Amino acid sequence: IEVRSSKNAAVALLCASLLNRGTTTLRGIARIEEVDRISEVLQSIGVELTWTGDGNDLVIRRPETLTPDTIDVRAAKRTRSILMFLGPLLHEFDEFQLPYAGGCDLGARTVHPHMSGLSKLGLSVVATDGQYQASVSKDGAPTHQVTLIERGDTVTENIIMAAARTPGLTTIRNASGNYMVQDLCFFLQLLGVEIEGVGTTVLRIRGVEHIDADVEYAISEDPIEAMSLLTAGIVTKSEMTVRRCPVEFLDVELAVLDEMGQRLTMSDEYVSRNGKTRLVDITLYPSELTAPLDKIHPMPFPGLNIDNLPFFAVICATAEGQSRIYDWVYDNRAVHLAKLSELGANIQVMDAHRLLIIGPTKWRGRTINCPPALRPAVCLLLAALAARGTTRLMDVYVINRGYEDLPQRLNKLGARINVFWGDVEED
Repeated sequence: IEVRSSKNAAVALLCASLLNRGTTTLRGIARIEEVDRISEVLQSIGVELTWTGDGNDLVIRRPETLTPDTIDVRAAKRTRSILMFLGPLLHEFDEFQLPYAGGCDLGARTVHPHMSGLSKLGLSVVATDGQYQASVSKDGAPTHQVTLIERGDTVTENIIMAAARTPGLTTIRNASGNYMVQDLCFFLQLLGVEIEGVGTTVLRIRGVEHIDADVEYAISEDPIEAMSLLTAGIVTKSEMTVRRCPVEFLDVELAVLDEMGQRLTMSDEYVSRNGKTRLVDITLYPSELTAPLDKIHPMPFPGLNIDNLPFFAVICATAEGQSRIYDWVYDNRAVHLAKLSELGANIQVMDAHRLLIIGPTKWRGRTINCPPALRPAVCLLLAALAARGTTRLMDVYVINRGYEDLPQRLNKLGARINVFWGDVEED
C-alpha cells in the first residue's frame, strides 16, 4: 500500500496560494474533507479552483481583489486551518474579519501564539462575537525578529506566510521544522522567496512585496498516514509493505518500534516527487511486542511526531507489559484514546495527559461512537481491524477529515470494511 500526500501540507499550501497572483498548480493533493472545507472557503472569497489530472491535481487562480466579507462561514468554522488565512491576508487589507477556527476537539488550543508572532509583522487581532477582527499597521522596517512562544506547526506556517511578502529580512526563532512547514518553504522558494534554515528552528526569510508566478508543486507524502498504515499491519500481525514513507519524519517512531521488538526491513532511500523529501518502503513482519522501558511522549521535530503519538496507544495495547503514554500537548486527547477500552484494551487514565496501558489485548468488536478528534478516531478503526467479531464505528466524519478512501484501501489488503449511512441493525 502506498502513502498518499500530506493533509497538513495541502491545507498550508492552499492558504499560501493566496500570496501568488499567478497560477498555482498543486500536484497529488489529497481529496479529503479538510481540503474540501478550505477549498469552499477559498472559492467563497473569489478564488477559482479547477481539479485536473483525474481529480488529483488542483489549479488555483486568485482574483485581483479577494473578498473576505463573502466568506463561507459554515465551512470556515469547521476547520482550524482558517487561522492560516491571517498571514496571507495581512498583505491585502488594512482591516478584515475571519470566523473562529474549528477542527478537532482537543481542549483549549489557544490562538495566542499566532497573534503574538503576527503582531511583530504588523497584524493585531481582537476576538469579538465569534470573529477575529484583524487590523494591519506595517512599520516598513528592513528587518524583523520573531521568536515564537510555541514551536507549533500552524503558527510557524502563519509567520512564514506573513514574512514571505514582507520586504526585507525576517528571522523566525523557535520555528517548527516539521514536514508541512518544509513543504511550505519549498513551495515559497519556487515563488522566489529566499528561505534559509529549512528543517531547523531558525528560519531567515527575505520577503518580496509582489509575487506573480506560474508554479507547479508536488506535495510530499504524509508521515502520519504512513504511521497509520504501519499500525494497521502491526496490530493485525500482518506481513505487509508500506511504500513511500517519508523516513526523515519517522525516525524516532521506528526506533521505538525496534525497542519494542517489531521486525521490519527498509528499502534504499529515494526522493519524493517534490525533489526534496527522502522516502523508503517499509516491510513489516508479524512480531511479538513488549512494552517500552520508558514512557512514550511526543516532541517537536525531529522528535516523535505529536500526531503519531496516538497510534502508540494501540500498539502498546498489543504489547506484553505496562506502557505509559504521556500526551503533554493536548488537554483531553488521552481521554479520547481511553475509548480503546471499549474494544477490550486495559487502559487507565492517570490524568488528562497520561495513560497507563497493560497488554496484550484481546480485541473484541462492538458498536462504538468515534470521538470528535481525528487520530483517536482512526485508532479505534485500527484496533477494530484486530478485533474478533464485527465492530460498528459511528460518526466517522472526523476520519474523513484527514484520510482519503481509507476503508477501500484497507479492504485491498484484506480488511472487510463497509461504509453505511444512518442506523445499522445489530446481528
